[in-house]
Parts: sequence; structure tokens; C-alpha cells
Amino acid sequence: MLKATTITKKFGPLTVLKGVDISIEKGEMVSIVGSSGAGKSTLLHILGTLDSPDSGNITIDGQLLSSLTSSQLAAFRNKHIGFIFQFHHLLPEFDALENVCIPGWIANKPREEVKKRALELLEILGLANRIHHKPNELSGGEQQRVAVARALINDPLIVFADEPTGNLDSSNARELHQLFTKINQDFGTTFLIVTHNEELAALSTRVLHMRDGLFQD
Repeated sequence: MLKATTITKKFGPLTVLKGVDISIEKGEMVSIVGSSGAGKSTLLHILGTLDSPDSGNITIDGQLLSSLTSSQLAAFRNKHIGFIFQFHHLLPEFDALENVCIPGWIANKPREEVKKRALELLEILGLANRIHHKPNELSGGEQQRVAVARALINDPLIVFADEPTGNLDSSNARELHQLFTKINQDFGTTFLIVTHNEELAALSTRVLHMRDGLFQD
């Protein structure tokens, strides 16, 4: 479903990615672990089209990403890719329901259809009674679950999660781990997760270890 070959990336004189190959099948939950500076987040951002590689090719669901214009790439990202970050990046002026709906509305899906799906996701994630609360009225764990619902609103081909539990206490982190597993098993959602959390990584179907810009055997 996702295939990337010989991905390289430099920042000035520093080579962060040194020819990375990765292949992920539909329905997998894959974690990338490694020390800070290993290149994990850089790779995740490149695979998620938030950054461009210096060289190499990325294909998602048969689509060669380098063949897309910037506007086509933005549309592809909105429609087919979900993101969950360490910091939730919710828009403070909108309530939980509106934050979840925004990617669907950007994709020009019918507003009521998007709202109905958002309500379903928020209920699944245990937030049915918090839908009209703004981010500053939600706990850290609740905010992150809203971010998960937002990532899922367009039924993405793959969800990229960058240190999703890094800003949570151990209890909320454990709940988020279990939530990812449930979503993966119940909906067949494909996940690629960058994490320092060994407990979260252990729940994945596959764990990849990165060091000095390459995967280790």
C-alpha cells in the first residue's frame, strides 16, 4: 500500500536519511523506534508529503507522489492521509465537533454527511458528551482523541502518528495505545507510528529500528 525506495534527505551538511527503503501493507500497524536524531520524524514527514526527499520515490496506493503537482499533492494528502502529532494542533476557536469536521469540509464533502461521521467518531472515542467543548475546555487526553477523530474523518488510506503519546501522562498514553489497536483491528486502518514509547511499539504488528538515518536489521 505504501512503498518508498532509497529516500535521502540532507539539512545543510548533515545527511539525515541515507537511502531508506520501507514497504507497508494495508491494515498493518508499524512502529518506528530509535534514539533522537535517528531520522524517524524526518522520514514520517516525507512519507506523509509534509516534506520532500532529496532523492527516492514514494508510492501510496499505486500513486507515485513525485508525479503530482503541489495542489494535487495537497488534495491527495487531505483525502488519503491522516496525521496525529505530539501536539494536537486543534484550532482554539472551534469546538471538538468542528475541529473534526474541518478536513472533510476542506475536501468539499457534504457538510451534514461530514458532521454525521464526526459525531460517530467522537462517540466511538468516548467524547459524545464533549462535542461542543473547545480545546481549552478539554483535558490533554481528550484533545488528543479529538485529533485522532480528525485524522480519521476522511477515511484515510494511512494514518501517520509522530510521537502521539509524547505529551500525555502514562494513563492517557496507555488509553491511546489501546485506541490505536482498536481502530486498526475494527476498521483495518493502516498506521505508521514514530515513538519512543516501547509499550506502544509492542502493540504494533511490526517494529522497525532506525539508527543514523537507516533501518537496522
